[in-house]
Amino acid sequence: MAVYHCLWRRTGVTLLLTLVMLLALIPASPPPASAATLTMRGADISSVQRSLDLGARYYNAAGTAADPLDILTGVGVNYVRLRIWNNPASGYNNKAKVLAYARAVKARGLGLMIDFHYSDTWADPGKQYKPAAWAGHGISQLQTDVYNYTYDVCTSLKAQGTTPDSVQIGNEINVGMLWNDGRVVNNDFTNLSLLLKAGYNATKACNSGTQVIIHTANANSLANARWFYDGIRAKGVPWDITALSYYCMWHGSLSNLSTVLNDARTRYGKPVIVAETAYPFTAANADGEANVVNGSAPCSGYPATWQGQASNFTAVQNTARNAGAIGVFYWEPTWYAITGNGWDPANMNGTGNQWDNMATFNWTGGINPNIRWNP
Repeated sequence: MAVYHCLWRRTGVTLLLTLVMLLALIPASPPPASAATLTMRGADISSVQRSLDLGARYYNAAGTAADPLDILTGVGVNYVRLRIWNNPASGYNNKAKVLAYARAVKARGLGLMIDFHYSDTWADPGKQYKPAAWAGHGISQLQTDVYNYTYDVCTSLKAQGTTPDSVQIGNEINVGMLWNDGRVVNNDFTNLSLLLKAGYNATKACNSGTQVIIHTANANSLANARWFYDGIRAKGVPWDITALSYYCMWHGSLSNLSTVLNDARTRYGKPVIVAETAYPFTAANADGEANVVNGSAPCSGYPATWQGQASNFTAVQNTARNAGAIGVFYWEPTWYAITGNGWDPANMNGTGNQWDNMATFNWTGGINPNIRWNP
């Protein structure tokens, strides 16, 4: 019996050592969602060229005048998003302007996202107007239009040494883009899928490493998000990053945001970002154009103050990070009240700024001293 027990102990030790060695060879599990890092800490500053051309000044928290890119970099921004319109009446946010500002972005080592609206003006869930040059084109020609335009912009950026790190194929395309041909009707994603594939293929032909983003404003609804992304997936649409807009006054609670982000990340197996968010720092209005968001506390627990704005943005970042997202972008933090930089590209001098209370700079160009983009 003594011999038997000795052999058993030796055998047991050998098996235990073997098991330990085998376990050491198994790759470690990926970190939980709560350990995610916001590697894309972004700002959409598409209006800033016009502001600077009109003489806008920007000041850091110490009151020192500086380039807005440098101020934002100093508070944690590492990525810039620029919208592009095909042929806007104002000339701003067109290809030439985007190319020019991309140089300033890349010179600072910042990531660059190009947001294709495929329109001459604003494209969002309520409107997706074709650019005038494509107005009479059907779905077959529109596929060629999207491919050629996307490829041209991307290769032009690449040629000057400012290859985009990511691009959005459409902006907040909840029910499609390039209406009516690319609109989703009766749950039929066929035409939209053809346009998205054209944009994806053009981007990858320009630069295989540029990430393609599909962006909706469906953070308010798990059902809507699944309907859209399930719909394009079923049609074989490829994409690299899932993007959602989130504004608490329109898209509900942070708890709901967490649910939608986590579901999108796990359901489609792709990184997810919040491509747009913002919050007011005041209930007041700087010009004659009514503000989009009003009230002293449009979302419960967050007053319309410097601290309320910063706290809301921090809460959105924390929620996104804990849900496994890799990025959060603040929409138009530099668009403070500058006469002549109105919302309408066809009448910039005759319209005002509906976002002047949502910028992270006040009406004399001073940054919110409390706001931070945190990894």
